[in-house]
Amino acid sequence: MKLKYLFPIFFAAIALLISCDEEETMTLLEEIQVSSSYVSLPVDGGSASIKLTAKDSWTIEKVTTSKDPVEWLNISSTSGSSGESDVTFTAEATLDGRTAEVLIKSAGKTQRVNIIQGLAQISEAPVSEVRNGPDGKTFQVSGVVTTISNTEYGNWDLTDETGTIYIYGTLDAKGGTKNFMSLNIEVGDEITVVGPKSTYAGSPQLVNVTVVELRKSLVKVDSVENAALPIEGGEFIAYLTSKGEGVSVEIPEDAKSWLSISSIQSSGENTVIKFKANPNTGGDRGTTIVFSTTANSKLYTTETSITQKGAILEVPISEFLAAEVGDTQYRLTGVIDSIANTKYGNVYIKDFSGEAYVYGIQDYESKNLKVGDIITIVGKRAAYKDAPQVGGAVLEKSIPVTEATVAEVLTKPDSSTDYYMVTGEITMIKDPTYGNVYLKDGDSEIYVYGVYPGFGATGDFRKNLLADKDIKVGDKLTVIATKTTYDDKPQLSNGIYFSHESAE
Repeated sequence: MKLKYLFPIFFAAIALLISCDEEETMTLLEEIQVSSSYVSLPVDGGSASIKLTAKDSWTIEKVTTSKDPVEWLNISSTSGSSGESDVTFTAEATLDGRTAEVLIKSAGKTQRVNIIQGLAQISEAPVSEVRNGPDGKTFQVSGVVTTISNTEYGNWDLTDETGTIYIYGTLDAKGGTKNFMSLNIEVGDEITVVGPKSTYAGSPQLVNVTVVELRKSLVKVDSVENAALPIEGGEFIAYLTSKGEGVSVEIPEDAKSWLSISSIQSSGENTVIKFKANPNTGGDRGTTIVFSTTANSKLYTTETSITQKGAILEVPISEFLAAEVGDTQYRLTGVIDSIANTKYGNVYIKDFSGEAYVYGIQDYESKNLKVGDIITIVGKRAAYKDAPQVGGAVLEKSIPVTEATVAEVLTKPDSSTDYYMVTGEITMIKDPTYGNVYLKDGDSEIYVYGVYPGFGATGDFRKNLLADKDIKVGDKLTVIATKTTYDDKPQLSNGIYFSHESAE
């Protein structure tokens, strides 16, 4: 099926220049008059002026759309008083033609002025050439829809034999946005689009493309059963329609160890494929299965995804940071070191092995968390600009930590569950290996039985914190610990290092 959505850009530009709004005819307003309602700028850059006559004060504004914010057009003056004024429009050189519209408003009336710079030149190119092409240039490219990531704006991946490019926004048949579903574009379809190339965060993309031609795939996934499998495994079923010569199935190599085909049944154009998934002893996992058929020596494909719940992996932060981005769930426990966003709960947590950024905690505002609290969260390994972070975090448990002076802690009852954050000057180091020190705060002093690098430290990980951080007598140390008693003497036990200030 072919859908001709793209009008020749030349005629579209001309139509824009002669169009008018129902509000007023362009140049016959009594309140506002312009010497020309059409301004042409050279494609190599330059300026053009019009004379504006108004009976009252006036303003000029650009007509801004999501497709073109008109940042390229400069206006010498955007407001003025009654009488005659010269208004100059300026633009830098452009690779392709472009148009804009400005509104001149005065005394409750609106005069429209259309701006055109050159005529659009469309370059037909393979994906590899588009990816390496200059930003701002308009390309026409053909390929296969391989993934669809947003069905409102129309964000998806287009792939040909030379590579893949991301499509950020797809216009509907009338040139509108946020109506992608009306185009009936599906994974596996062959498609030709036109749009300007840009770069975001170092990645090339085409923005707000127009569909020139759509050729539906001859194989389609009609429905699936059990696309989200339980940890115990089970059967996943895909129902397909194929108008080609049979159906072949491709399971990615990294999924073949746990997913296999148990049966394929075909009747006419209908095919039912059953898969068996093994029990999952690791974290969450998933894969994308590709189905293909051929017709007249041409390959058509479609795909579907399957996920399987897994165990939650309880790991130190360092192991989480080293993991790959994915859907596996991790359980992390650490101390809140700082809070970057108090509304959504963007926080940094640290344990003995490292520190991780948590991009929001579900229902954070109702949790009453603060710096120093010990929390346990479950979330996925995510990243932003290659920087690791915890995504989709849910709070499982929190231990409130109370800030207290040494004198206040000395009055508290012994407890293995009540944690205090205490700051004091180190007056003596009794055991440098495990960090047994005396802390003094004002006239009060307390013994700290162990200062360890962070929450969760065991064995050798508890050793040598003082040497590693060059902490000495006279330094100010902040620890998180419980209050206990040994030989009738109060002490802080199993201290968690939080921070220190050097005396030098």
